[in-house]
Amino acid sequence: WDLDQRIDRWITSPWLGLPLMALVLGTVFWLTITAANVPSQIIANALFWVEERASTLFDGIGIPWWVTGFIWHGVWRGLAWVISVMLPPMAIFFPLFTFFEDLGYLPRVAFNLDWLFKKAGAHGKQALTMTMGFGCNAAGVIATRVIDSPRERLIAILTNNFVPCNGRFPTLIMLATVFVAASFPAVYTSVIAAGAVLGVVLLGIVFTLGVSWVLSRTVLKGEASAFTLELPPYRSPNLPRIIYTSLIDRTVFVLWRAIQTAAPAGAAIWLLGNITLGGQALAWHIADSLNPLGVAIGLDGVILLAYIIAIPANEIVVPTMMMMYMGMGLMTDIPGHAALRELLVGQHGWTLLTAVNLMLFSLLHNPCATTVMTIYKETRSARWATLSVVITLGLAFLVTFLTASFARLMGWV
Repeated sequence: WDLDQRIDRWITSPWLGLPLMALVLGTVFWLTITAANVPSQIIANALFWVEERASTLFDGIGIPWWVTGFIWHGVWRGLAWVISVMLPPMAIFFPLFTFFEDLGYLPRVAFNLDWLFKKAGAHGKQALTMTMGFGCNAAGVIATRVIDSPRERLIAILTNNFVPCNGRFPTLIMLATVFVAASFPAVYTSVIAAGAVLGVVLLGIVFTLGVSWVLSRTVLKGEASAFTLELPPYRSPNLPRIIYTSLIDRTVFVLWRAIQTAAPAGAAIWLLGNITLGGQALAWHIADSLNPLGVAIGLDGVILLAYIIAIPANEIVVPTMMMMYMGMGLMTDIPGHAALRELLVGQHGWTLLTAVNLMLFSLLHNPCATTVMTIYKETRSARWATLSVVITLGLAFLVTFLTASFARLMGWV
């Protein structure tokens, strides 16, 4: 106990508690970013190899091209992207998260953030549900069951999406690496990228607290309830329990739900890219119609279309954009950083404002279909599920519009 108390003087210190928490979170992001690249590429190569062989077989036995394209270049490739992008980061992040949970650190996180959530009119346990959202926002919504107050549980549910989930990390990491870390030596790329992603996460926490404060004084008005938080003693993590909880209960559960939504998204991408109207793919007709709105918020029509298609699964935002920009009728591999920067900046007019606003939009935009369905099941109310979309999407458009307007007013773009 004496050792626990000495450690807690640092971990729960009013001055050091939050910086130490940010350091731990940044380290987890850095480990996830650096360790996930190679296995992600291996899994992608294996799944795309299956696609290539299967499509060749279908062509060889005379299956119509559109059947082959729809099944293998659409549905299968959508699944391949989601699995290869999601599985390695989750297999790293969830064990690390479960390690700190088993160690007894997460109650200290709730202790450090309790006063902030209390000032926002929310419950201190919302800190725990928020951390679950890093892996999957649907899992974070389910975790709100630990909050007894119905009012404060609704606040936690409606604001959990401001924590970027595992599916949004590929977009954030790509932007942080290509636009933020590109000015630094290659040896520091992963550290700078992790720092940029951490900055976005901290901004998400600010929005979580801000929106919680507004909700607690408007549609969910009420007093924050008090609760007794007992800090358990630190204990040696149980390795078998960590492996089972992180890989079976969390990784497999989240991945399966993502797979169920990724299949129709892959099919939609293929159809939009291969159905033509007036000699142009239907995807480009939609992107052109969305372009004025996209430009107004510092983005473009292709980005907005990618987010519409990616409502079932955020993981396919980047490959969908690449498909459009590279003029291909199927999701394609992401080129190297130098080639990617040339594609985005040199050929399609991206600026630093585009990258910044895309990071903001990725952080704030509406929950994925899985999370919306989970909110509906947890609240048993279409009203709250709809409000979760209205709040997040409305804030995403407002913030990006104001950012773009300010940048143009100052002559930065």
